[in-house]
Amino acid sequence: MHNRILRGDCRQILPTLPPGCVDCLFADPPYNLQLENTLYRPNMTKVSAVDDHWDQFGSFEEYDQFTEQWLTAARHALSDTGTIWVIGSYHNIYRVGKIMMDLGYWLLNDVVWVKTNPMPNFRGVRLTNAHETLLWAKKSKDQKRYTFNHHTMKRYNGGKQMRSDWELPLCTGDERLTVNGEKAHTTQKPEALLERVIVAATRVGDLVLDPFFGTGTTGAVAKRLGRRYLGIESDPRYLSVATERLARTETQLEEWLVENTQDAPPPPRIAFKVLLEAGLLQPGQVLRHIRIEVEATVNADGTLTANGVTGSLHRVGAAVAGLPACNGWTHWLYEASDGQWLPVDALRQELRGTL
Repeated sequence: MHNRILRGDCRQILPTLPPGCVDCLFADPPYNLQLENTLYRPNMTKVSAVDDHWDQFGSFEEYDQFTEQWLTAARHALSDTGTIWVIGSYHNIYRVGKIMMDLGYWLLNDVVWVKTNPMPNFRGVRLTNAHETLLWAKKSKDQKRYTFNHHTMKRYNGGKQMRSDWELPLCTGDERLTVNGEKAHTTQKPEALLERVIVAATRVGDLVLDPFFGTGTTGAVAKRLGRRYLGIESDPRYLSVATERLARTETQLEEWLVENTQDAPPPPRIAFKVLLEAGLLQPGQVLRHIRIEVEATVNADGTLTANGVTGSLHRVGAAVAGLPACNGWTHWLYEASDGQWLPVDALRQELRGTL
């Protein structure tokens, strides 16, 4: 089930999806802004505020219950190697974060979207609210694997490691969708924001789900970037706009996407014992430690023995050097055919080149 929009309440639909079918989930839920008065600019024109019915809750308790319900259902659909992103403002993000942690999600980062063109505080009684916060989390603390395209994100940041503060403009101009001259959605997010989220946490072909689909920004960006999408939306007005938007969105060439929107796959894992099986090392061969004058003997089962300690090349390397841990691939040297002593990692790289 992908490249579709499902109509209904995500709290009812998410539990019906196959368990663990989603690679990445982006959620832009109601913020519960608690607006009480109409806002006016200094020239007395009315501000188009978020006063939609879907953002109105009777109490914090009601909002918390709503949040717990959809986050629980989302966890059912999220794969054991997937991640979730939730965006919010100061009105709700701290409540959302607590509930996420209580449900077992494990936070990886909070990302601050710094708006380069924020709406001013017209009454002048508070600071201009110039940012929103995204919480990025994995499914549980014990989850070992998840996608993060570290090197690709560096390219988005001029070659430097991507930071957790993203300076991006609001959705304005031609990107802002309208119906009969009015905003199609009061809280439409910019595609540039979703592009960073999707590129950071998915690979080409992954399934990205948005349980509050709105006018389809997540789906449009996912489709353009060669990812599959699934949206859930209850409001027929938004469904119509999103459907038209997705129909005119084109996917970029796969070759370009593979090269520019995801990291290269990690090299194949090679156990030390495989070097013996390939004949690159021999049982009984002597290795030298790179830092101290200690030699180790290679055993037929792929372990090393040095100073009365037998174990993996990492464990023995750490034990003889008095370290809590070490990378045995770079700490142990073997004698090459020309008499040089080189790290055994050179043999690993040689073997990788043949795979």
